[in-house]
Amino acid sequence: MDLSEFSKHFFDEADELLSEIECCLLNLDLEHPDSETLNAVFRAAHSIKGGAGTFGFTVVQETTHILENLLDDARNGKLILTRVIVDQILEARDMLKDQLDAYKNGTAPDQANFDALCRALQRVAEENRTDFGPISAVQGGSANPNPSTAGENSSDFELFNEAELPSSRSPAQVLLVQLNSVNECDRALIIEELGNLGDVLSQSGDAELYDIIVSTNELCEDLAAVLNFVIEPEQLTIIVQATSDANGSADVPIAGPKADHAQVDSNVDAQDSANSEKQAKRSSSESTTIRVAVDKLDQVINLVGELIITQSMLNETANSLEGVTNSELLNGINLLQRNARDLQEAVMSIRMLPMDYVFSRFPRLVRDFAGKLGKEINLVTEGESTELDKGLTERIIDPLTHLVRNSLDHGIELPEVREAAGKSREGRLVLSAQHEGGNIVIEVRDDGLGLDRDKILAKAKERGIGLAENPSDQDVWQLVFTPGFSTAAEVSDISGRGVGMDVVKRNIQSMGGYVEIESERGKGTTTRIVLPLTLAILDGMLVRGGSEIYILPVSSIIESLQLQDENLSSLPGNIPMLRVREEYYPVVAIYDAMGLQDTREERDSDERKTAVMLQAGSLKYVLLVDELIGQQQVVVKNLEDNYGRVEGVSAATILGDGSVALILDIGDLYRLGQESRLSTQRTATKKVNPADSTEQQALPADD
Repeated sequence: MDLSEFSKHFFDEADELLSEIECCLLNLDLEHPDSETLNAVFRAAHSIKGGAGTFGFTVVQETTHILENLLDDARNGKLILTRVIVDQILEARDMLKDQLDAYKNGTAPDQANFDALCRALQRVAEENRTDFGPISAVQGGSANPNPSTAGENSSDFELFNEAELPSSRSPAQVLLVQLNSVNECDRALIIEELGNLGDVLSQSGDAELYDIIVSTNELCEDLAAVLNFVIEPEQLTIIVQATSDANGSADVPIAGPKADHAQVDSNVDAQDSANSEKQAKRSSSESTTIRVAVDKLDQVINLVGELIITQSMLNETANSLEGVTNSELLNGINLLQRNARDLQEAVMSIRMLPMDYVFSRFPRLVRDFAGKLGKEINLVTEGESTELDKGLTERIIDPLTHLVRNSLDHGIELPEVREAAGKSREGRLVLSAQHEGGNIVIEVRDDGLGLDRDKILAKAKERGIGLAENPSDQDVWQLVFTPGFSTAAEVSDISGRGVGMDVVKRNIQSMGGYVEIESERGKGTTTRIVLPLTLAILDGMLVRGGSEIYILPVSSIIESLQLQDENLSSLPGNIPMLRVREEYYPVVAIYDAMGLQDTREERDSDERKTAVMLQAGSLKYVLLVDELIGQQQVVVKNLEDNYGRVEGVSAATILGDGSVALILDIGDLYRLGQESRLSTQRTATKKVNPADSTEQQALPADD
């Protein structure tokens, strides 16, 4: 039977099991090891071994076999677990990942690394053995897990001696394999595979429940692991009918590849009754899942986007019609709009993943780097269940990794330094996620040293970076995102080269988000990333500037305003400000920010007083526009993929009339408006004082 079509499912499940192994080991209390945690790691390794044997991935099978032996000794008290041993097991987990990637890519795993791993595990195991005797998982003959080196390094592999490593089996037994609601095609595949693993004695049943009696030497758990690559665990029940060395028959249900070794119950009727009850409850209590390729989801999402565009076009057409007969058409379009939105929300929810998918990668990273740096760090995660689009979860990993490494290297101090400053020896690093409106906010917080304002300003002066006379903290912190900017005295292999924070900012901006920093010297630093929940569809407010239509994300709008002349004022430097409920906000005109010809003086005064208050992180400002057209759901089209990066613009969309509108970047828009205002002021100054122009040209550029 060709099982290659199921290998992708094996690789997906193996990735999940490797993550489970890593999580369990990182949470293991070495002073008081939890047997359940060790059992979970053992079962995960065993499941990978069973699947690897099915597909002929022998090196993976041998590596997991080594882990099984080591973990079995730890479970039985023959091995004292230490941090060094856990580190070695984690390295073995990493090697398994590399081996699986090699098989997935059709290449051979590195045998030399495997040999080195065996020697390392043997060494640390011998150093931590107990008085129960030599460590050995199974009594039996000797077989080298690397046949090519047999006889050369046999002493290096005493830990892993076992008879016939790849083919260790249980005594012959008769099993009842029950298939629940399995289609005919999958049933045929299972029967064929059971024939390869043993002898099919009989079969009967229907599509609802199908019974197969098979005689095999395979372990029930291994058999379940193989069959679960064809069907879901809840569709399979395996019951031990008889064994060659048993005095009587026994029924032991095994469901799925992760089942524990069950105690044999001689009361067959009682077991059958309990089994029937579980079977009856299963359909109502368990939720079923299916694996779907991401490209298929993307295709559905694209179709939903086209549906929304079509709905907008119909709405545009209907609004242009006149007469009473138009009411039925409008009612139908309203219904289409509601249905399209419901469909969009349902489809988008399929692509959403919990932030735990991202956060689960960091405990290992923090543990490894903390040990390397000689620091004591407690990682805390909050909001793991907060959901984010799958495309964004994958793209946010690299920026977050860089921020975490910065906190580990530059933020959190050494234990002795922390104690001298009156802090606990253990530093605290927090990763959190939460929804705010239509955005997700991800924070990296540490209680370390904080940013050094004076050192950053000195570095900026050294590099010739122009700043205002008394820059705010936010302006100073933003300097760390300048390409090549670093205040680190030494360059380490963890951070300090000044080539990362600018990339972090660019990556966040490419996802339609922004990043900001808050820091207090001696207290710590918080880096805040704000992203849209999805890159596919957003709720937008259509505004007009001159003859152009632009879209503002609704999630960034605080309120719309009608300007009153008495509320307008200017700060020194001719900075326009608007008073709203006794608070003042800077004002930016869409003409200035987008480089449009200002024709506001030609229009009615009321038309020149329409504004929108926007928020980008801690920044709040007022944007002057010509008209608020209305709110509309729009399909996001990435400009960088199809055209290139445009300042002040995060993406584009297609409107109902077929025209293209730009979706504005709220944070970038403010910067462009301020730069335009300053440029206009400098030009005006040159015209008034032409004698100063020569001197001004000799000054270094601001950038």
